[in-house]
Amino acid sequence: MTENRSSPPPRRVLLIGWDAADWQMINPLIEAGQMPNLERLINGGVMGNLATLYPIISPMLWNSIATGKTADKHGVLGFTEPDPAGGIRPFAATSRKTRAIWNIFQQALGWRCNVIGWLASHPAEPLDGVVVSDLFARTKRIGPNLWNVPKLSVHPEDLAAAFGPMRMSVNEVTEHLVLPFIPRAAEIDQKSDPRLGMFASVLSDACTIQAAATAAMESAPWDFTAVYFDAIDHFSHGFMPFHPPRQEHIPERDFEIYREVMNGAYRFHDLLLARLVELAGPDALVILCSDHGFKSGVLRPIANPHEPAGPILWHRDYGILVMHGPGVKKDERVYGAGLLDLAPTLLTLCGLPVGEDMDGKPLLDALIDPTPPQLIPSWDAVEGRSGMHPAGLTWEASPEASRDLMKQFAALGYIDDPAANEAAAVEGVTLECRYNLSQVHLSAGRPEESMAIMEDLVRHRPWESRFIHQLANAYLKAEYFQAATDLLSRAYPPEDSGSATPLVVWIMRAKAHLGRGERSAATQCLALCMRMMLLHPHVWVETGRLWLELRRFEAAEACFRRAIELDPDNAPAWQALSTIHLHRRENGPAIDCALEAVARLHHLPIAHFNLGVALARDQRFPEAIIALRRALGMQPKLVNAHRWLAALHASKSTDSFLAGVHRNAALQHSRERGRKMDAQRSRATEGRAIPNLPTPAERADREYRARPGRFGEAEVEPSGRTFTLVSGLPRSGTSLMMQMLAAGGLPPQTDGERAADVDNPEGYLEWEAVKRLPHEPSLLDAPELERRALKIVSPLLNHLPREHRYRVIFMSRPFGEVARSQKKMIGRRGKDGMADDEASVATALRAHAEATLQMLRAAPSVFDLLEVDYPSLVRDPSPWAVRISDFLGSELLPQAERMASAVRPDLHRNRAG
Repeated sequence: MTENRSSPPPRRVLLIGWDAADWQMINPLIEAGQMPNLERLINGGVMGNLATLYPIISPMLWNSIATGKTADKHGVLGFTEPDPAGGIRPFAATSRKTRAIWNIFQQALGWRCNVIGWLASHPAEPLDGVVVSDLFARTKRIGPNLWNVPKLSVHPEDLAAAFGPMRMSVNEVTEHLVLPFIPRAAEIDQKSDPRLGMFASVLSDACTIQAAATAAMESAPWDFTAVYFDAIDHFSHGFMPFHPPRQEHIPERDFEIYREVMNGAYRFHDLLLARLVELAGPDALVILCSDHGFKSGVLRPIANPHEPAGPILWHRDYGILVMHGPGVKKDERVYGAGLLDLAPTLLTLCGLPVGEDMDGKPLLDALIDPTPPQLIPSWDAVEGRSGMHPAGLTWEASPEASRDLMKQFAALGYIDDPAANEAAAVEGVTLECRYNLSQVHLSAGRPEESMAIMEDLVRHRPWESRFIHQLANAYLKAEYFQAATDLLSRAYPPEDSGSATPLVVWIMRAKAHLGRGERSAATQCLALCMRMMLLHPHVWVETGRLWLELRRFEAAEACFRRAIELDPDNAPAWQALSTIHLHRRENGPAIDCALEAVARLHHLPIAHFNLGVALARDQRFPEAIIALRRALGMQPKLVNAHRWLAALHASKSTDSFLAGVHRNAALQHSRERGRKMDAQRSRATEGRAIPNLPTPAERADREYRARPGRFGEAEVEPSGRTFTLVSGLPRSGTSLMMQMLAAGGLPPQTDGERAADVDNPEGYLEWEAVKRLPHEPSLLDAPELERRALKIVSPLLNHLPREHRYRVIFMSRPFGEVARSQKKMIGRRGKDGMADDEASVATALRAHAEATLQMLRAAPSVFDLLEVDYPSLVRDPSPWAVRISDFLGSELLPQAERMASAVRPDLHRNRAG
């Protein structure tokens, strides 16, 4: 091992974020010699796990990394927020309430700071460096060497023109780039399998961020660069299901085609890392981290929960941390690190004080000079140019392509005005942010603050089961056991219980019973849980804790060992095992398990306490005192830790004064605990105002109607019904296809409300009620609809009930023609649509059409798809009539030979030049 020696603060700092990077994926690749650049960084520095925060939502986490503060302090509470100008938008840099590490470096050291792609960084902050916001990746090519860079996504603004062409297009992802990841890509039918397109999109976005970062680092002097890549997370959500070993539900052919993608993604990032480290130089401090890990083995979910942010079920509790450079030890491991520790550690390494309002701590064990840092009340109160947006700054978000398209379709008369539902969308986002905030409070040990939020949310949305569960959990943490029982009984009436009641509810019922001293009832609930549990480590831990409270040590140990078998990094399970060994006076195993716990998650006061007691019993008194002091540093009112320290100091005559101090503290905190227990006994039987709740079946139905979800994500009971749909972009030829089907003998579902006009002389053949489909899926319940053709334009397809099957004839027309036709039609109707720039409109239309077709192709169990090229249909309708007849069958089209006669080539106007 290389000798560690003191070194001056770094002259350059490079902070690299790899969203969702996980040691379980990286370690085998390093051992195989396939990530040599990361291996060199590790060998010359320190590495370790990085514990995440809850909820595991990336914008919240990356802003905690940047600020050293929890989300309630930094203010980024999810993916989206209400836009002051109306509607919703991605969380903005102006919503961050506190200074990030780059603001502090500029203010305190005068450093030039680059920030590239960081989540919630738009609009770009006015730092003395280069800032490329997270909206930059949405740059679109709108012509040869012409790029539409989102406004305020690049600072200084005069660099926007130069940075725009750095955006890599999906079309630039050639076979030479694809084959190292997907060697059998040539076998993929891209009409039915959209994953190759998704892969190309993620890869091109990562290359875009790399290009922007290297350009910023090469073009001007800099002192600090932070660059964030989301590609590993996106690759993981798309392709981790196909990573070896194959799960039973994964088709073998898909597994063979996509099995190499994830390893390729990590090797690709290793190449990106090499160039960034090279540009930083040999004397730079380099920190590589991830905000969470990603499940890659037996714990991989089969499907996502049907709720917002459902994919976070895939996230593991531990990300990665690598530190290399001046002031950092060499070839060492760091233990117990968390996301909140990175900003304080950076400040300490750079010779700056740590803010007392930061929630993390410097990782002193990783540093050559582990001197405790100086403190400052808050960097937010320090005067100086921080490069942060001025307080109160408002900015108008550039309308997103999807939002523009909704307005465009409404102006054409095809869907209801989205402004009519804008208030509901804003309310939903607002409630989601508050829900996330309640989780932050609960994980930080503030259950009553979480309770106050959740009681209000349950009143607003009593059909949201997750809100009910969160409120019950808050009641339990705040020791309102009767209130938790009342809520759960109202949500899941005992007479309707049984297999339909979720496992989490039985665990919460057991906790409530124990809180009220009803041990027999708690035992019955736990016995039922043991029959229901599968691959859920956290559930095994929760159940084990309850067995432990019942002093059923064998049952508890079995639960904790099962949790560790499923997830060896489960720190709470290791801590609980140390408690069991301590109870049995098995000092060696208690020490080992406590060390396993704190190595994974440092902030576990009970694990440090267990370690201290076991060391004391093992006659290792100096080490025991250190461990017990650490426990008190995390939980100052831990009475038994004070008692042990008093006894150790007194019996060994190490310090009689300290013995007295801890003896008095133990007595004081013991009395406080007694008073607290009296209050707890009062709360345990105290009721709360519980609103009327829909039944579980009613809630499930309401949740489904509120969030139909993406097709193919979850299994539903097939209805056996099949509908014939004509779809496509507005003005892409859908009316013509409806006329052809009517001529062939398939009657249209139409109410005649929209009469023929100059834009559609032969008629629209529309059904006005279909616009209500997003909020009223029961529209399709009428049995006669299976024998009719329905026109449903593309924006409405994702709202179709999933239990049916659909034969979709999708009309494709050159996007320039569609944009021109829409513009003329809007003008004649006297409405306001999108911008006058037809090229921008065509680009947005293309993106929407491609996304819609990907959705259709991704769900062959729901959709049968026939794409019809409108120009060729108009030129020669007869071959298309045959194909359409074959697609639908003679039963639906008894007069198929008449379809071609419905085509009038003279009505093909606005055609491309």
